[in-house]
Amino acid sequence: MILQILNDETVNTSFELLKQLPPKFFLRLGINFFSVLILIRFIYFPIYRSRENVFTFSIFNIIIFLITYLLNKVDMSIGAAFGLFAVFSMLRYRTEDISIKDMTYMFLAIALGLINALTKGGWDELVLLNLIIILSTYFLESGLLMKKEASKIVVYENIELIRPEKRAELITDIEKRMGLKVNHISIGTVDFLRDSALVHVFYYE
Repeated sequence: MILQILNDETVNTSFELLKQLPPKFFLRLGINFFSVLILIRFIYFPIYRSRENVFTFSIFNIIIFLITYLLNKVDMSIGAAFGLFAVFSMLRYRTEDISIKDMTYMFLAIALGLINALTKGGWDELVLLNLIIILSTYFLESGLLMKKEASKIVVYENIELIRPEKRAELITDIEKRMGLKVNHISIGTVDFLRDSALVHVFYYE
């Protein structure tokens, strides 16, 4: 019975707090939600297929939006906002390295949250800023500006071909084995004990 009463009071308190929030909060939250949905679900995910990162970037965006919006209700300088932005944009996970592309999308998710929470203009200006970010990302990812170059790291055992004068033979051999048209390669670690080398292979998708 006591738990039921406490739950009812909690629900009532939550509704009262929601009523105190201005309409512009929900408008900004809606714009932010749809912007990050388009960016992560319809641009990032079809290319990189990482469901875990879709969740992570979306949660980061929402948290940044809510924190920044609440902080913006008190006096907050531009320097403090950029400091908050810098702290979150430099986050790295301890368990695994994050690729440059993933870090870029995390940066974009954080930037959207900050822009939607801090911009002083009207909703039309807010939508325009979001569209600029989304369309720019789509345009760069689409390959219309330049061909998209992918890469793979392979363990190559024919160590005789890693010499500079045999670079053309090396590329031809890798193309034959991988069935790809190689753009260029980079020789990494060479293990003379095992007669192998790590070769970074670059090719156009």
